[in-house]
Amino acid sequence: MSDPSLTYVGDKRKQKLLSGLDIRNSTGLEIGALCRPFVSRTDGNVIYVDHATTDALKVKYAADPNVVVDKLVDVDAVWGECTLSESISGRTVDYIVASHVIEHVPDLVTWLQELKSVLKDNGQVRLVVPDKRFTFDYLRAESRLSDVLDAFVRRARVPQPHSIIDFALGASEVNCAEAWKKVIPEEQLRRHFTFSDALGLSRDVIANGTYHDVHCWTFTPQSFARIMRELVQHDLINFSCQHFQDTEPDTLEFFVGLKLFDGRDAAVNSWREMESRASDAVPGKPFWKIRRALGL
Repeated sequence: MSDPSLTYVGDKRKQKLLSGLDIRNSTGLEIGALCRPFVSRTDGNVIYVDHATTDALKVKYAADPNVVVDKLVDVDAVWGECTLSESISGRTVDYIVASHVIEHVPDLVTWLQELKSVLKDNGQVRLVVPDKRFTFDYLRAESRLSDVLDAFVRRARVPQPHSIIDFALGASEVNCAEAWKKVIPEEQLRRHFTFSDALGLSRDVIANGTYHDVHCWTFTPQSFARIMRELVQHDLINFSCQHFQDTEPDTLEFFVGLKLFDGRDAAVNSWREMESRASDAVPGKPFWKIRRALGL
């Protein structure tokens, strides 16, 4: 199963993600760069962080046609059982970049809190987030605040049984362009896992604490903004929405810039604005009609 994170880093995507950052004169941190970093060492000072060492990643992706193992970045810090601050020896950075990472993290709230802990006062976070409507998460429901809070209360360091079961029952082979054109009937989609797989993987987590790399969270631009707004309202995170670029036709991702905020009300309003700007496109409904209806 190909993960949408394994798309190429084109000039347009790089511009969307990094626009406004002074890469040359800053210290940055990129999470999960694999063989396609958005920021190279020739661009500026960057710390590469992943969930495993470079050697371990080479083993993990040895048979994956989407990953060129000989071009994997040299991982500087492994972030897993320890905190992000501990993994980078207490250093702080000017910006953090993560493309198709946030949906994998077991505990969304703690992950965001740990990003904050290593950012300088004016630091920024730049995210590329898959839009579930156009990926293999097509059949899955959008993540709910209650699920996010459950993982936070548990301080989950590995994907939890509920997330694994939901992922395994819903993950399907979906063509992005087709998903933009029409509603694809469930029976026409090839599933990646069986019912038995879903139960077996979840039992493995309970019995052995195994880390199964799945999409713990599913977002649309609107649902992402709504969850972020609610987390800010309840003082669980300290980020405002600095900028947002909606999912474009025939693509499967949106771009969000986060910045540490001074006032909670302004931050809440920034996420509310993102929520109102998001097209919330639905399969089979022409994108330009949605944009026109919103006055965009």
